[in-house]
Amino acid sequence: MSETLDSDLYQRTKALLEPGEIELVGCIVHTDLSGQEDLEMHELTVATNDVIAEHAGSGETYIEAGNDDTSFSSNQFQGRTLEDESFVWECQQLLRDGTFDLVFYYEAGVDQDALATALGELDGVGDVTQVP
Repeated sequence: MSETLDSDLYQRTKALLEPGEIELVGCIVHTDLSGQEDLEMHELTVATNDVIAEHAGSGETYIEAGNDDTSFSSNQFQGRTLEDESFVWECQQLLRDGTFDLVFYYEAGVDQDALATALGELDGVGDVTQVP
């Protein structure tokens, strides 16, 4: 992946974390999954949900998909708690240079280093870029 594309994605991700109702941080999960591997990308998103929820201490979560709700775009997802449907994370799946990058945003306070390490151990993940 070119450094220009990486830098652009990092800057765009950082801009989306601008102050809002809650302080957010994020990460970009670079994968080796091609545009033809939708099922594997879905499985990776589910596995990432579990890892982020565990590190956030959120308890059990479910994934709300963009195609389930008109307030989201397609390939946009949110992780929400089962208990009270609280926000845990949001994700956008981007196909770039022939492989998927998954951009996740979540509430600040998560140990970013530990989360990035755990995400990097998932099947199909290349690098994980932290976005403070």
